[in-house]
Amino acid sequence: MNELILINISGEDKPGLTASITTLLGNYDVDILDVGQAVIHSFLTLGILVRVPSSAESSPLLKDILFKAHELGVAVRYTPISDESYANWVHLQGRSRFILTLLSRKIKAQHIARVSDIVFRAGLNIDNIVRLSGRVPLDHWDVKTKACVEFSLRGEPVDAGLMRRELMQVATDMEVDIAVQEDNIFRRNRRLIAFDMDSTLIETEVIDELAVHAGVGSRVAEITQKAMAGEFDFCESLVQRVALLKGLDIRVMDEIAANLPLTEGTEHLFSILKMLGYKTAILSGGFTFFGRILQNKLGIDYVYANELEIVDGKLTGKVFKPIVDGERKAELLADIAAREQISLQQAVAVGDGANDLPMLAVAGLGIAFRAKSIVKQSAEQAISTLGLDGILYLMGIRDREALTAVY
Repeated sequence: MNELILINISGEDKPGLTASITTLLGNYDVDILDVGQAVIHSFLTLGILVRVPSSAESSPLLKDILFKAHELGVAVRYTPISDESYANWVHLQGRSRFILTLLSRKIKAQHIARVSDIVFRAGLNIDNIVRLSGRVPLDHWDVKTKACVEFSLRGEPVDAGLMRRELMQVATDMEVDIAVQEDNIFRRNRRLIAFDMDSTLIETEVIDELAVHAGVGSRVAEITQKAMAGEFDFCESLVQRVALLKGLDIRVMDEIAANLPLTEGTEHLFSILKMLGYKTAILSGGFTFFGRILQNKLGIDYVYANELEIVDGKLTGKVFKPIVDGERKAELLADIAAREQISLQQAVAVGDGANDLPMLAVAGLGIAFRAKSIVKQSAEQAISTLGLDGILYLMGIRDREALTAVY
């Protein structure tokens, strides 16, 4: 009769350890039904679920592994598995799977504790936890440090809405970011990423900068804030703000363009995206003039924004139509995806304002980046604590993979 045995080995990692153990298993012609290995700070944990055929006896096999483990200086534990337990385990493979990503400057024990408790009460099982961020020397902690761990979850949440609200509360209370995505074929197969420009790719609202030079800074900033918070129709707000810029010399635009403050992590993010062959786009309610500057600097494939009317070297206070508002952004994202023969499920959209919500909704992965409250509450995912390159973690890309891509 076949025997099912779970073999757990733990101890200091050594070269050839896994080969030594599996060679012994091979001598007895066992079947490997499941296997998992993790190494944390040179400490190995190896689990192997085996089926020992009726033609072999388990006692000599287990004795041989025990001697080999002693020789290698590691501990071994055996657990018999019943046929019923194995059948139940096989049955679980059809259940839904999710990826929960926890991002912060530092990961603390209470972060893991709060998240794990919510997952447990939601009825989900944690299958795996891995670190996506790189190793940080103890003497190199600073305000730009990045930390990220990824949880692989299995099951159906008892109340998905409640779980989301509780995770959002943890994110607010503990100043971390938490994203939950369905673990499907598209997650690590994204091919197109579209960005808002102002307050996303750059740490400013260009129209507010222009307004300061035109002497109408406070008036324009107030309208901008209401529009980004969804309190004011975007098209109407843009027409009103641009009208206040009438007569501004376009040399001011050159001055502002020469000093656009890139958001933390932007250049690193685009170096990885370009290396991996992603198509990139700016879909902005800002202005094409500045979008082209960023396109040349970062190697962006597509730029769609608004065009200011200029006569005799000065702004006329008018903007050409159609205006790139929220609905237009969603349409443009769909158009680019179709042109590149990319499914929208493979598209990522990133923005901070209410006018970004339509494109965040149609993309396979929509991310509210350092967003206004209404946007964070409405978007599926949000990043507020890290730079723009934190997006790579939500795409499942580890720091070591990113470094390999660049170097």
